[in-house]
Amino acid sequence: MTFNITLRPSGRQFQVETNESVLAAALRQGIGLPYGCKNGACGSCKGAVLSGAIEQAAHSASALSNDEKLQGMALFCCATPTSDLELKVREVAGATDMPARKLPCRIHALERVADDVMVMRLQLPAHQKLQYFAGQYIEFILKDGKRRSYSIATPPHHDGPLELHIRHMPGGVFTDHVFSAMKERDMLRFEGPLGTFFLREESTRPIVLLASGTGFAPLKAIVEHMIFKQIERPISLYWGARRGKDLYMAELAQQWAQALPHFSFVPVLSEPAPEDNWQGRTGFVHQVVVADLPDLSAYEVYACGAPVMVEAALRDFTGQHNLPPENFYADAFTSEVDLANSLT
Repeated sequence: MTFNITLRPSGRQFQVETNESVLAAALRQGIGLPYGCKNGACGSCKGAVLSGAIEQAAHSASALSNDEKLQGMALFCCATPTSDLELKVREVAGATDMPARKLPCRIHALERVADDVMVMRLQLPAHQKLQYFAGQYIEFILKDGKRRSYSIATPPHHDGPLELHIRHMPGGVFTDHVFSAMKERDMLRFEGPLGTFFLREESTRPIVLLASGTGFAPLKAIVEHMIFKQIERPISLYWGARRGKDLYMAELAQQWAQALPHFSFVPVLSEPAPEDNWQGRTGFVHQVVVADLPDLSAYEVYACGAPVMVEAALRDFTGQHNLPPENFYADAFTSEVDLANSLT
């Protein structure tokens, strides 16, 4: 059995097969719905069910609250129709222009840049080039079929290996292997590009880039893409971490700030160590943003990193500091542990 889906306000239509999620069907048919994690953890694919009925699978309570469910909201990555549907959702122009592919790759280099951060560089097969938007991610396909997602830190014009920034999650099957046994020339397989977190080049608004931890990776790709394309919109990069050593590429960001008159970099530490001799900003990184920019009505925000940071930024920026919700773009880095601990 198939069900017909109508999107508002565009009026576009597509069909969903039995036991297929709304998002999976849309992507299969070239419909650009917003999404991030695809597993009910980040909330990027949230929209309203105007008419019809769905079954909502297990998901993070922070991605979709009970109050939002009562208001007719749903997460389309884990919502299966039980009737024809009419949905209100913000479609993403260009999201299907870079179709995902499955590709083999070889570990070109592994560079440990912090105690718990590895820069991994991937070499694609000869004559193969991955086309993607700055900010998108790939998913490694593990031998048991499970997947692990990592943002691409290199810009799309880059001809060398793809760069990923991988944080060690102790007890995590994949990252334990990366930090203990993986070596150069090992083979992996991935699918990509994925996600709708990428630079909206048609806009002229000033930009706030907001990162925690390895959320710096896709923002690095965005900045380097803008430099290459000579896009000179004002950019303010706020990068938050616990201690100084966690800002593992701070020198690169400082170089951008020195070279680009329209670029500023604000590093923020929440728990600076004595050896940091820290004279900079402290606290929660999203709160430092609003201390500097109390009125965000004219801005676009690209936020990436820990789910708690992304959620707090969305809540405060749109609820108290005038940021239009449609100008908030996010990629929350949800781990398997995060999802397991928060499913409802």
